Amino acid sequence: MGKGCITVTKYFLFLFNLLFFIFGGLIMGFGLWVLFDNQSFIAVLQESSHTVKVASYILIGVGSLSMAMGFFGCIGAIYEVRCLLGLYFTCLLLILIAQITAGVLIYFQRDRLKYEMSNIINGMIVNYNGQNRTTEHTWDYIQKTMECCGWTGPGNWSENILIKNSSQNLYSCSCRNATMPGTDIKDVGLCEQLSAKAPIYETGCGTSVEKWLLDNCGVILGFCVTVAVIELLGMILSMCLCKSVVQEDYTKVPKY
Repeated sequence: MGKGCITVTKYFLFLFNLLFFIFGGLIMGFGLWVLFDNQSFIAVLQESSHTVKVASYILIGVGSLSMAMGFFGCIGAIYEVRCLLGLYFTCLLLILIAQITAGVLIYFQRDRLKYEMSNIINGMIVNYNGQNRTTEHTWDYIQKTMECCGWTGPGNWSENILIKNSSQNLYSCSCRNATMPGTDIKDVGLCEQLSAKAPIYETGCGTSVEKWLLDNCGVILGFCVTVAVIELLGMILSMCLCKSVVQEDYTKVPKY
């Protein structure tokens, strides 16, 4: 490989590692969002299922590792250190295998995840009392903004313990259809039904939530594919540059 090609390869590898570093930061940021967000459907799952929490920790770990590998890849490319380039290639290969494995597992376990999600929501509705500011208030927010009621429909709320044991006709306040006449609109808690028919939405949130998840999964999948392509190109460039380096020259590495 000519000297000019080596130089081009080196700086292309540096660019890819810089992008890899940035994408690693975005992955870590997404993991932190999943872990700490309390204003979306993720918060409901995160509070009720350890799976989402574990997934967020994995995202944070992968993002941190990606940032570290991007940094070391930049150093190895600029100063042509073969051991760093070889280590960089190996770690990229392991990360790529882990990502593919995780994607395959999620794809084949999607029905189980859907079933688990349904159980989580129905269990939360049964025990709902309007006091849990994280899970229950988030579900209220979802019902209100998505204009839906219950998971499969408003009938899910008939299993709520407080509603079943109350002498009043109660319904979820966040299910309140603002276009229908009735009592004042409240964001959380249970409201009393004063008319013969409860002024609530008739459609369940399952379809809307699944659409939301599918839309976001598409974005995440596209993002992961982009990262995988960058990783693959980084592996190819690192091997090309590693083969072109005839002899280790640690004097190139800056001393601090």
